[in-house]
Formats: sequence, C-alpha cells, structure tokens
Amino acid sequence: MNDWIVREMTIEDYEGVKKLWLSIKGFAIRSIDDSYAGVEKFLKRNPGCSVVSIMDGEVVGAILCGHDGRRGCLYHVCVREDVRMHGIGKAMVVKCMEKLRSEGINKVSLIAFTTNDIGNAFWKQVGWTKREDLNYYDFTLNEANIMAFNK
Repeated sequence: MNDWIVREMTIEDYEGVKKLWLSIKGFAIRSIDDSYAGVEKFLKRNPGCSVVSIMDGEVVGAILCGHDGRRGCLYHVCVREDVRMHGIGKAMVVKCMEKLRSEGINKVSLIAFTTNDIGNAFWKQVGWTKREDLNYYDFTLNEANIMAFNK
C-alpha cells in the first residue's frame, strides 16, 4: 500500500482533518484551538509547516506543525487506524522536519499522552527521546483563570 501522498495542509482540508481527528479512539479536540478559525489561524502563523496525507481523495493522516523561531512542535499527529504501519506517519514527520529545518529550526518537540501506547512506541521506534528531566505545565487562558492567577 503506497497509494497515498503527503502534502502541505491547507484550510480547505479542515473538514477532512476534523473527521480524522474524531475517528481516532482516545483523541480529543479543543473547541477553540481546533475549530476552523483556530486551525486557520495556526496555518497562517506557520505557513507550509503542517501536512496531510491523502488516499483516494480522503485525509488519512495529519500533523499540525509550527515553531516560535527557536523550537518546532508537532501537534495532533495522527494516521487513520486502518492505514497505519505503511510509512504514512513517518513520511509526514519527515516532511514537517524538513520544513522546520529549512526555516532554521534545529529542535522539535511533541506531546504524547502516556496512555497512547501506539504513539509512544512509534516515537521511540523512529528515534525520538522521551524527556524525563522536566515537567510539562499548561494554563488555559480565559478571563476567569487570568483573574484568579492575578489575585
């Protein structure tokens, strides 16, 4: 099976990407960040970095990829379950890394849930290093949280 292609993601891919996200067991999307407007904003901020894999006219894989000028990050890396283990994920990651490298980025990270056994095995198999020396924190920016933090 090699009748798929990897290409740059455009906002026109959104419905197919969202359908893919919703089809993956254990995958969750955020109402604002992963909305049409949120993804459109991300793609404009990081032109040419995100990719999709297309097979028979359908999105079967996707990665949101971006950087802050220093470090790259991969988000929502996924391949449809029935087409895994055929090199699609690896091809998409390579395409993202090539784009980041062309923009002078030399370090890239991602987050994989600890319960994502398939994803974690993939990252280990392709040579990524699991960090044990840091803690990951996040903070949801909304008015109530900002006000509580500022007290």
